[in-house]
Amino acid sequence: QVQLVESGGGLVQPGGSLRVSCAASGSFAVIYTMGWYRQVPGKQREMVARITGIGSTNYADSVKGRFTISRDNAKNTVYLQMNSLKPEDTAVYYCNADAKVWQGTTLQRNDYWGQGTQVTVSS
Repeated sequence: QVQLVESGGGLVQPGGSLRVSCAASGSFAVIYTMGWYRQVPGKQREMVARITGIGSTNYADSVKGRFTISRDNAKNTVYLQMNSLKPEDTAVYYCNADAKVWQGTTLQRNDYWGQGTQVTVSS
C-alpha cells in the first residue's frame, strides 16, 4: 500500500505564496504519476497539476504560470509551489499517486490519495 501525507497548507493573503508537500511511504514497487487535486464544498474534485516519473508536467488552465509542481524521486515526495494566490484557489488540496504495489506475489496498480490539506486565501 501507499500512504500519502500532505503538509504545508494554511492561510495566506491574496497575492501571496505557499508550498505544499506530499511524502509517499509504504510497500510500493514503483510510483508513476503524482499529482495535486483540489476540492471545495459542493464541487467536484479537480486536477491542479500532475507530474510523471520522468518530470513531464501538466496544469489546469486556472493555475498555469502561477503554480509549479516538482518531484524528488529519491524522497518519494511531490511539491506544489503556489504563487500569486487568489481567493478562488481556496480549497482542500489532495495529493494523488498512481503506483504499483505488491499484493502477495503479484503487482497491482492503484490510485492512492492523501488526507488533504486546507489552503485558504483571504485577507
